[in-house]
Amino acid sequence: MTFRGNDLTFPRMGRQPLILVTPSIERQGVEFHDLSASLSLRYNQAVLQAGGIPVAAPTTADRGALAEALRRTDGILLTGGDDINPALYDREVPPKILKTVAQTPDGGLRDLTELILIEEAFRQHKPVLAICRGHQLLNISFGGRLVVDIPLQVPGALRHARMDKPRDLVHEVALTPGSLVSKICNAPVLGVNSTHHQGVVEPAGPFTATAMSSDGIVEAMELKSEFSALLPFMLSVQFHPERLVQKHARYRGIFERFVTACAKPIKP
Repeated sequence: MTFRGNDLTFPRMGRQPLILVTPSIERQGVEFHDLSASLSLRYNQAVLQAGGIPVAAPTTADRGALAEALRRTDGILLTGGDDINPALYDREVPPKILKTVAQTPDGGLRDLTELILIEEAFRQHKPVLAICRGHQLLNISFGGRLVVDIPLQVPGALRHARMDKPRDLVHEVALTPGSLVSKICNAPVLGVNSTHHQGVVEPAGPFTATAMSSDGIVEAMELKSEFSALLPFMLSVQFHPERLVQKHARYRGIFERFVTACAKPIKP
């Protein structure tokens, strides 16, 4: 099947897995300008092209509802968006740096929703793909911290907030030999887009850095070998592969491997 307008061809699978995708929150949506859930179609298109069916996750603090939403789907994609509340990982942020933070307009509900979903994903043993904000929140969920503002806190840092080139490769990252991301991309070095001002510099708990920029920002995380049994698939990236899949085939591989993992039966 092909969507001619988007030039997307969906691979045939015996059963297309359902992928729970977390939306952003907008202060004013299209309908009546209400506080609204928002999801870039690029995430949906990347999942569809890889053979999955995207399903928007509810934004709620109801743990039972979130657990059931994940139970009925086959994996979770944690997406990008606004900054995460610094109080979740650092209660002593200087005022000058705190001014750079742009949090979601929902009073932290998205943060709470996704923290619950991450906990449930590990409890239910579901595949996880995390992108940008999702990458950062995954680190926070296991007690990790972030650099609140890279330009102010990392001397000699690269320009990571390239909002002017969201679909272009603006810097390179070194991939760990033998890592999942290096196998998917079949390369020791990977060009990435970059639209963030916060970042991970030290992976938390069960995670290890498998892609690094030259200024020390963690561009990808995976499970350490001793924790590999926690999830059937886990890849967390700081860059946005969903914005690169149309131009660059290797980034499609990230979604294809994730969706393939979601298509496999979950072991009890």
